[in-house]
Amino acid sequence: MDGFLTDPRFIGIEPFENKLWLSSPTMHGEEMAFVQHAIETNWVSTVGENINELEMMTAEYLGMGHAVALSCGTAALHLAIRLAAQKLYPGGVEGNFLMGKKVFCSDMTFDASVNPILYEGGMPIFIDTESDTWNMDPVVLEKAFEMYPDVKLVVLVHLYGVPAKMDEIKKICDDHGALIVEDAAEALGAGYKGSYVSGKCGSFGAGSAISYNGNKIVTGSSGGMYITDDRADAEKVRKWSTQSREDAPWYQHEELGYNYRMSNIIAGIARGNMLHIEEHIEQKRRIYERYQEGLRDLPVILNPFEDKATPNYWLSCLLIDRDAMCRQVRGDKDHMYQSGPGKSCPQEILDALSSFNAEGRPIWKPMHMQPLYRMDPFVMRDGDGRDGYMSSSGLDVGADIFERGCCLPSDNKMTEEQQDVVIDIIHRCFE
Repeated sequence: MDGFLTDPRFIGIEPFENKLWLSSPTMHGEEMAFVQHAIETNWVSTVGENINELEMMTAEYLGMGHAVALSCGTAALHLAIRLAAQKLYPGGVEGNFLMGKKVFCSDMTFDASVNPILYEGGMPIFIDTESDTWNMDPVVLEKAFEMYPDVKLVVLVHLYGVPAKMDEIKKICDDHGALIVEDAAEALGAGYKGSYVSGKCGSFGAGSAISYNGNKIVTGSSGGMYITDDRADAEKVRKWSTQSREDAPWYQHEELGYNYRMSNIIAGIARGNMLHIEEHIEQKRRIYERYQEGLRDLPVILNPFEDKATPNYWLSCLLIDRDAMCRQVRGDKDHMYQSGPGKSCPQEILDALSSFNAEGRPIWKPMHMQPLYRMDPFVMRDGDGRDGYMSSSGLDVGADIFERGCCLPSDNKMTEEQQDVVIDIIHRCFE
């Protein structure tokens, strides 16, 4: 990658003195005050004022009745799936309520969205992506229900802070009597105003999960939140998250539990950070729009969204036109590409950015392409899901976006001058 520093195309560009991150935490001062108060009052474990306040402010922000603070977004998603499974299949084996049951889930996502299905003994069926939002395709979801009419649970992801097509997806699920578990880990603050459903991401599921990971729009360094309108559901998840202790003078356990509760320290960071969510979203929006303007003369587009949607612009992502792609080959762990005039590919852009001390990232590799999940069913608009990666009809949309896309530096502390350099580097990749 260091060859880019001497490549004639990049002469005159100096590496960034400090690393330009994809999306790093942004602290403001209130975080330290809340953490300091927790330390001074000795409430540093999994109870305390910060946890209570964060739960209340998050539920209020999303227009929901209840929120339960957990150790990470994956824990929130696991308990949301577990609770939905227990409702749908009450006769299931303790700890494996989904044993042998099929679950529809988004294909282009991080595997934390899918792994909890396996935790509960279920079998994921991956629903291909659509090109309008890069989220679950409603047309494919309807097709999947025709193929697997017994499915009653759908795990839906809002990718990179862009809401999925909730009007269509929610109606399809309602028509088939299926529950939605909503993975809004990347989409806190994003909204949707449709004719069938309206609200903020995290408010559309029977249970929903958000994340406070270090790179998210609001961070606690780690942590997550389970969101619901149902008090009994919130109480159940809170109980499960503290090892399912019964109300007894001693440690009494009658069902399986987990050590999933958030600490008061992490809650203090997230509580302070949450005060600045609208500021963070606005900063991310300006980054997205500067990329849109600065790259408008290149054969690329940025990650799209519907007019009904208001993204949180968490990550700005780029998709190269098919006829502007240079030759690129990817294995499971390595890659090769051959640049050419007027063409580039995601890996060349990422390598060039890295050479100049800027962080980018490939688009999420679709789950049906992952070794862990290659044998699980995958449903597309055309074909049986395993007969090729592309065709004239647009077969396997998620794999195509993975092949042609990448995530650009989207840190809300990035200056306009730094972003101009990133835009210049991308332009030079196409020379």
